[in-house]
Amino acid sequence: MKPVKHLRWGIVAILFCSTTINYIDRQTLSVLSPVIMQELHLNHVDYSRIVSAFQVTYALTWLVGGVFLDIVGTRLGLALAIIWWSVAGMLTSLGRSVASLAFFRFLLGIGEGCNWPAANKTVAEWFPARERGVAVAIFDSGSSVGGILAPPLVAAIASAWGWRMAFIFTGMLGFFWVAIWLAVYRPLRSHPAVTAEERHLIESGREMATVSAPGGVRRWLSLLKDRNVWGIVLGRSLTDPIWWFYVFWLPQYLSDVRGFSLKQIGAFGWIPFVASAVGNYTGGWASMLLIKRGMPVLRARKWVCVVSSLPILAGIPAALTGNAYLAIALISVATWSYASWSTMGLTFPSDLFPHDVVASVTGLSGLGAGLAGALFTTIVGVIVEKFSYFPAFVAAGVVPMLATVCVLVLIRAPKKEGPGTGD
Repeated sequence: MKPVKHLRWGIVAILFCSTTINYIDRQTLSVLSPVIMQELHLNHVDYSRIVSAFQVTYALTWLVGGVFLDIVGTRLGLALAIIWWSVAGMLTSLGRSVASLAFFRFLLGIGEGCNWPAANKTVAEWFPARERGVAVAIFDSGSSVGGILAPPLVAAIASAWGWRMAFIFTGMLGFFWVAIWLAVYRPLRSHPAVTAEERHLIESGREMATVSAPGGVRRWLSLLKDRNVWGIVLGRSLTDPIWWFYVFWLPQYLSDVRGFSLKQIGAFGWIPFVASAVGNYTGGWASMLLIKRGMPVLRARKWVCVVSSLPILAGIPAALTGNAYLAIALISVATWSYASWSTMGLTFPSDLFPHDVVASVTGLSGLGAGLAGALFTTIVGVIVEKFSYFPAFVAAGVVPMLATVCVLVLIRAPKKEGPGTGD
């Protein structure tokens, strides 16, 4: 294989595609929820149970999958995960009840939960510290792009061939990705196409060891005592549920409250995800610029979290306005700022921990975030069924403030790091 310049950016572009496919498969149900609920005579509580089934296994797989990926590596681990979730996505087309739909989404969560630990581990291995924020922004923005593509794509397929065929078409995408991944990706230490200059740039820009000091099982048990782990876990657990709210409930909200048809959801439901894609890059580039200006790495990340937590409040007036399009605009401000915050939350593990436990730390934070998201989704279903969407919008605006406090109080630079990486 011939040497390839800037190979690391090509690899992160492939991870961007896996994240995009991940969200297209996930959003297929959300976009189709008004149609499915009507055809199968489901209520909001039924829908929340189906979504929560996905979130529980998704959360558990962040942790178990993270440990699994740290053991077997990302090349094989991520390929198997995408094959699994693609099959599960296609099986959702067979759903005919709450139980069957919940079971297929349960299976989907098992595979999809591996994507972010694998991507974060790859970024930690392939990028110097100053570039990681941008690299994370690139692969994580795939979630936004998947959210952008899903409404028009899924609505068009469902309108032409029915909602069941939409699950078949979107589920097939993952198999094409796996072929590309297996052909291109190898670990940095053994990749035949990486140039000597790029390898030197990556290795000289690392600020954490590649291997943990504790060996064996102790390297994972020691994480549970680390305040930085709990700062990351609490930070994500108090922000990710807000994202789940917009991902899973926005199409249904537009149908219930704003009276949108499936075609209108397809036409406008992608806009908040464009804003979140911009938010990913806003956070990544802002932290990189601050670091280039001499600000310590962790302090730059924290500043981005603080500033990003404020515009998330825009979701509250979105629920109060009588104008549907103004509501979408305000929701877009909230998703933009959430994505900027989230990019920092996903970057912290590679800033703070050796490479052989990055996926595990990312997975532990995903477990907390996923379980919190499942709980929030269930509560939203009950609240919407009995009251309205407004309390959920209030919670989605206020809770990220608590997440930012947790990050500021708990996360500290490891003592062995140099002064240029302090908080």
